[in-house]
Amino acid sequence: MALECVILVGLPASGKTTFYRQRLAATHRHVSKDNWPKGSSSKELRQARELRAALSAGESVCVDNTNPSVEDRASVVLIAREYGARVIGYYFSATTREAIGRNRGREGRARVPDVAIFTKAKRMALPTRAEGFDELYRVRALDGGQFETDPM
Repeated sequence: MALECVILVGLPASGKTTFYRQRLAATHRHVSKDNWPKGSSSKELRQARELRAALSAGESVCVDNTNPSVEDRASVVLIAREYGARVIGYYFSATTREAIGRNRGREGRARVPDVAIFTKAKRMALPTRAEGFDELYRVRALDGGQFETDPM
């Protein structure tokens, strides 16, 4: 399999991590700021280090953050290209209402304040192939933990 860098884009509680677990966990290293201690500094630097470490070891990666803006995604795309990885994006098209509903079913650290969902929604820009994606898909979470994907 060719080296891949998958970038998940979507609101908190839109299904990104569940999608990763179902479809990518067996083949891609999980890079997520949610896995690091709350309040830890230099999350961007740590993410870059983890991406470089995995890619230099020949491991495909999945960046599982909200990645709402072109700027947020650009550094990931740049690092992926440094290692010759294919860049694949999945945009999770959940509405704020859907994300808040899913979030209410979460407990502990997994649950985010509703304001975080609205804040990310204001910053969310649809990803485009012009950003450097080799493949780009729209994902919709369905009932029963299933997902529907369509090319964008």
